[in-house]
Amino acid sequence: MGICLSNQVKAESTCQTSTGSCSKNVSNDGADTSNSCSNVSTSSIPQTPRDEGDILQSSNLKSFTFSELKAVTRNFRPSSVLGAGGFGSVYKGWVDERSLAASKSGIGMVVAVKRLNHEGWQGHKEWLAEITYLGELHHPNLVKLIGYSLEDEHRLLVYEFMPKGSLENHLFRRGSFYIPLSWSLRMKVALGAARGLAFLHRAETKVIYRDFKASNILLDTNYNAKLSDFGLARDGPTDDKSHVSTRVMGTYGYAAPEYMSTGHLTTKSDVYSFGVVLLEILSGKKVIDKNRPPGEQNLVEWARPYLKSKNRVLHVLDPRLERPYCLSRAHKAANLALQCLCMDPKRRSTMEEVVTVLEQLQDSKEDLRINRKVQQWCSQPTSVPRSRRSSKEAVKVRAYPRPSASLYA
Repeated sequence: MGICLSNQVKAESTCQTSTGSCSKNVSNDGADTSNSCSNVSTSSIPQTPRDEGDILQSSNLKSFTFSELKAVTRNFRPSSVLGAGGFGSVYKGWVDERSLAASKSGIGMVVAVKRLNHEGWQGHKEWLAEITYLGELHHPNLVKLIGYSLEDEHRLLVYEFMPKGSLENHLFRRGSFYIPLSWSLRMKVALGAARGLAFLHRAETKVIYRDFKASNILLDTNYNAKLSDFGLARDGPTDDKSHVSTRVMGTYGYAAPEYMSTGHLTTKSDVYSFGVVLLEILSGKKVIDKNRPPGEQNLVEWARPYLKSKNRVLHVLDPRLERPYCLSRAHKAANLALQCLCMDPKRRSTMEEVVTVLEQLQDSKEDLRINRKVQQWCSQPTSVPRSRRSSKEAVKVRAYPRPSASLYA
């Protein structure tokens, strides 16, 4: 799997804010990186508008011709499609690692090529925004943009290939291909995504992501999380301003309530969205699901009372999570989600604070060693002592279920 996009539907409305009227546009819809900040490019995004030519020339990205990308994707063969969404379709392709020229399938470096749908609602501005941000910002938890193509009506983007696909698929899809993520891997993914957001929010970067959701978190071979799809990203407030005023865009269920009602965008808007995704990671449930019983269709509203109680937090946790995992850590993670989802944005944690808490929830090497021992022990059913057996039948003791094999993938 590579760049995976969920289908989105746009809903237009207008609202009055303290600064005037605004248009609403809401859609419904292992390498360890613990020291990730050491390999970071901190190029700041210019706060003044630049024209298209300046953006493309300063991006340090490869400019592909349309014919080159046709060759890379085998003429956009349907069998090469990795996913599709509001932007268009994403194709798998192969390029030479040095020259980035098209190569034979299975030879060279795998890439994901996103092709703009001419009728797609994101359009040219979002295509240019991806180049603006991913062309200048580099971090282990941001997907790498390799190049672009702008030729006649054709607009394409070329990314590194993410073999494990999106977090959304691993959390919500059912089937033999998707093994439920273990507790350890869920916390690893949450930490990686949090580090990506924290990097964007840093003073020298000042970027608000604005579309943080499970489908935009991609996973590499070792389940390292990387943020993708920067089409809705915006520069953060400058000088003494507290927020950016903008028309509301994003995905229903993930957008912060104060942003939905006023159009005022801050980094705390991203924090709320992170809290939603963390709740999805803990529960294995989508934030909005009309197929659930009444009262449970909105995950945040349903889960909030349970998150407040240490004794009731088990009601929220994904039943597919297999032991062993530490219940005290689960409660800390639930409490962190609750802090991020606070209705008052000023009381929400910062992403740096979120990273600090999630670092404390990671499995240590000793934890992994113990988990392996428990896994080995659980694979051998233990008999009840002979003195307690029935004379007719030997009763077996049921051990904890084996930890998911994906823990050690």
